[in-house]
Amino acid sequence: MDFHHIRLDSKPPLAWVTLDRPKALNALNAATLGELDMAFQQLAADPAIRVIVLAGAGDRAFAAGADIRELAALSAEEGRAFSLRGQSVFRNIETLPKPVIACIQGFALGGGCELAMACTLRIAAEDARLGQPEVKLGIIAGYGGTQRLPRLVGRGAALKMLLSGAIIDAREALRIGLVDEVLPAADLVTRAESLALEIARNAPLAVAETLRAVDEGLSLPLELALLREAARFGELCATPDKAEGTAAFLEKRPPHWYAPDH
Repeated sequence: MDFHHIRLDSKPPLAWVTLDRPKALNALNAATLGELDMAFQQLAADPAIRVIVLAGAGDRAFAAGADIRELAALSAEEGRAFSLRGQSVFRNIETLPKPVIACIQGFALGGGCELAMACTLRIAAEDARLGQPEVKLGIIAGYGGTQRLPRLVGRGAALKMLLSGAIIDAREALRIGLVDEVLPAADLVTRAESLALEIARNAPLAVAETLRAVDEGLSLPLELALLREAARFGELCATPDKAEGTAAFLEKRPPHWYAPDH
């Protein structure tokens, strides 16, 4: 599949998706959203890919947000559709049965910050700047920012960002829990690959079910979420991955995980 606004590089067990509009600070126009959606659908269906790293081209921005020229022309009906489209793409990324690591350098603003929040994990360069400045444009965060941000950092810290439109640096993002690691820009790609490979070495079925259990459980009462966890634990006990993982541990050897396409 040919892409014009992103790059997709598959290097099993990893894949790299790169927003490739550096002159526009990797702004998320409609065409870029469409290509992101197609790329992640393709990766979801590829059993050789176990972890995905998402980055922005260049060193100035992960993604600077939505395309303001597109945004400025929207009517109320078009605005609702615009929001729903972005929410759908980001929710598909968030619920992918494979971890997605956001590799953030430079600006991650508006839709760019919302895209990072839809990823499983977020690692940031020391020069990263994150924010939800939509109130300065007379709108609110529309790609999930008003919902994911308080889930990640708590109500107070989220409202401070959302209502002020302030842009915070990487260290503050780490302090409030918006990103998981901060490191020098020169080390960002190496660390993203190292973390991705660390995850990819684990049982793919267990990784997928962990993602589902956490995502589903956050919206359930604890008692019900625990029952769902127990059900998934039981299901995994009957899989080749569990048989191989326990055997490898007892035999003191590396595991060889079941490949779904074999």
